[in-house]
This record gives sequence, structure tokens and C-alpha cells, in this order.
Amino acid sequence: MSFHEKIKDNIHKNKDDYIKFLQEIVQEPTTTENEQGAQKLVAERLKEKGLEVDVWDPDYDELIKSKFFNPLRDNYEGSPNVVGVLKGTEDGRSLILNGHIDVVPAGDESKWTYDPYGGQVVDGKLYGRGTTDMKGGNIATLIALETIINIGIELKGDVIYESVIEEETGGAGTLAAIQRGYKADVAIIPEPSEMRIFPKQQGSLWFEVTVKGVSAHGGTRYEGVSALEKGWIVFEEIMNLEEKRNKPLRKDPLYKDNPIPIPINIGQFNGGYFPSAVAEEATLQGRYGVAPGESLEEAKEEFISMLDNLKYIDEWFENKPATVEWGGIHLPPGGCDLDHPMLEILKGKYVEVEKEEPVIAGSNWGTDGGLLTQAGGIPSIIFGPGTTSMAHFTDEYVELDKIFKTAEIIALAMIDWCEVANSDE
Repeated sequence: MSFHEKIKDNIHKNKDDYIKFLQEIVQEPTTTENEQGAQKLVAERLKEKGLEVDVWDPDYDELIKSKFFNPLRDNYEGSPNVVGVLKGTEDGRSLILNGHIDVVPAGDESKWTYDPYGGQVVDGKLYGRGTTDMKGGNIATLIALETIINIGIELKGDVIYESVIEEETGGAGTLAAIQRGYKADVAIIPEPSEMRIFPKQQGSLWFEVTVKGVSAHGGTRYEGVSALEKGWIVFEEIMNLEEKRNKPLRKDPLYKDNPIPIPINIGQFNGGYFPSAVAEEATLQGRYGVAPGESLEEAKEEFISMLDNLKYIDEWFENKPATVEWGGIHLPPGGCDLDHPMLEILKGKYVEVEKEEPVIAGSNWGTDGGLLTQAGGIPSIIFGPGTTSMAHFTDEYVELDKIFKTAEIIALAMIDWCEVANSDE
């Protein structure tokens, strides 16, 4: 029996166990600061499989030393990272399987058809917050790793399984793993790519622009200057910047089907304090996409230049310039070279399993791959089973069949990349 046949057979025999474990993980509401229960389950499972397991709370004092860290909290007590290492028998090529355990809040739970923390299975889909982003992907890589162990394959290179915290709020977990010394020759991140292969991932920044006005009574508003009206000028220029930054990327084959490869989203536009008063200050808060190959500093400089040019559009900004602060997420872009050998291996194994060519594209969201690439010097590839449109969405789900297909492909890729020790197959 070939390795492929053994892998497929072993996954099939253990499907019920894997579904049950995914349900247990989904039933743990792992929003920020609530990750410990699920991480304990992951650590116990890795130990049962004989891996060297490391569990630790990231150290704020270490994290703050990195230029990639932008803290949203100053204490990670009770929010552990979990890393399990399957040691290779020789000095072979190594692989990181990285995934985040944290999820965004469920929002208004009354709008969910199924309990967001129930893990119900309906028509081949498992429902719940975090199923697609990205607990389903984490289970896929865990299945791949366990299958290699179950069928007795010994690899030459190390495989490092990382279940990290804080991706949704900036990447502290992955950064802490890098600082702790976990490195490899390449990384696969099973974010919800719908089984498309993403060799390039954009980065993202959160920003807050402040616009000044002059307050006045609403009955004589002409005596003031509305910060909201000036803020609308800023909004329009931000949208113009989005178009300018995206125009060249639309020619990139990886983004040819994407209307806005690196979006700029204004999530909040606030101003004023009273209906009968002219707003003297307004703020625009948003998310700023960073192009693959672009540094965070370069992206910031282009945004700041746009704000500086506002004075040529409206002389108000000459003496009352709009200002920006960068808070929250600072995820750099990541990826790998388009001729990277792991990319070729993944393509080949996809064809072997699915009997068709994979879609190769670039992601339009940021991931921990940027930290692995830029902070860790580790090429990273996104390949996961989740449905992109379901991420952060009501009635989030993951298709179970795609979890098992992803696991099969990654297990096969792991064998080719890390190589089998003392094998005649």
C-alpha cells in the first residue's frame, strides 16, 4: 500500500474522532484572554501523540522589543501559546504548521441559526464561531501531523505545530513563538483560503485620522467650521489613495480576479458631541491594506503624504492639518518566492488528491504569515479549508470534507518536504 493510500485510509478511519475534537475546540469560546481551555485540549492531544510540547504565556517585556509589536494589552497571563515538535531523525528540511486559536466575538447571538459555541454538524458543515477562521484549518494540519505518526512514518526534518494566540489583534502569539526560537525552512498556515494556495499575503495596519474644525451654535453654523464636512474630504482622499495603490496590483496574475487587492476600509467615522453644535473634531478609524513586498513604513509614508497634500485641495488643512495615529494591528505582508519548492510540492499534491489544478492567488487579508516571513525570515504559504466569506460572519461554518482533503494534501506535502527516513517507497 502506498503512502497516499495509507494516509487516505487512516484519515477515513479517524474522521469521527477528528470531528468530535473540532467540536470540543469550537465549544471553547476563545476570544481574546479566553484561550486557555482550548489550548489545554490542544496541548494534551499533542502530548498523547508523543510530541515535545511547550506551553507558555507570552512575555510582554520580550514582545515590546520587536518593531512588529503594537500592544493592545500588557499582560498575557492565562493566554498560553502551545507548540508541539515532531523531531526529525536527521538534518532534513523543517516545516512549521502555524494557526491561531483566538476568534473574534460572536456578536448578537440571537442572529445565529445555530449556537455559535455549539459545534453542530448539519449537512456536512460544522457551525460555530471560529470554525472557518481558523479552527477547521488547525484541525486539518493536526490531522496531517497525526496521520504521519499513526502510519509510522519517520521524517528526516522537524515538524513544528503551533497553536498561537492573538492573531486577530496583532500577532503577539506568533511573534512570541519566533522570539522563543521556533524557526523552520518554510511555514504553512491553514487560514480560510477555500483550498486555494496563497504564496503572497497582504499586511494590514489600523489607523485613526483626526480632523479639526471650529465649534459654533447649530443655529449659526456658518460661524463655525464642521470637522465632519472636512472629514468627508479626508474620506474621499483616502478612497482615492485606495484606487491609486490598487491600480498596479490589478495587473498582477495573483490578484487578477480581485477588484480591490489591498483595501482601505473606514470602519468608524465619528464627530461632534451635540446635535445643535458644529462638530469641532472628527475621527476616521480604519484598516489599511499593505501590499506584498511593501514595508509597513513605506505604506505609512504614502498615507501620511496623502494627508499632507490635503492643503492643496482645501486651504483649511494648511493651518489645521489632519493627523494620523497607528494603533492596533501592525501585520506586515508575507509570502514566498513563486518558484519556492514547497509551493511546487503543494501544487503537485493538490493535483494528486483533487485531480485538477489548484487556484494560485494572493490573499486580500493579513495573516501571521507576515510575521513569520519578516520577523522570522521564514517563507510562508496560506492553504486552508475554510470559506473566506464566512470569516467573522454570523452562522460561520467549515465544510468537513474540505478539512479532510486539506489534511491529505498537507500530509503528502510534509512527506516530500521533510523526506522519509530509511524508506524504500
